[in-house]
Amino acid sequence: MAQGTPVKHKKKTKSVLKNIRQAEGRAAVNRMNRTRVRTAIRRMRTALSSGDAAAAEKLASPTFSELDKAIRKRTLSENTANRYKSRLTLALNGLKAKKA
Repeated sequence: MAQGTPVKHKKKTKSVLKNIRQAEGRAAVNRMNRTRVRTAIRRMRTALSSGDAAAAEKLASPTFSELDKAIRKRTLSENTANRYKSRLTLALNGLKAKKA
């Protein structure tokens, strides 16, 4: 922007203020859901990297459930969540094959 050009601000009308409040609320909910998903994935990856197939197997179902909830709540897109599930499943199957 050219120097000295005034910056346009939205007027602080009722609707703009309400929109700001709604956006903050949605951002908080999305942050909560994203944190929950990332924690579940982190726990499963820790179990996989430690080579504990039993613990990883036990964590698989709750982790995939959290990913599915994130899809339903539109926190994650379906392709992103499915990519996470696919990679975690491949790692789990590889770990089980190595143990067998």
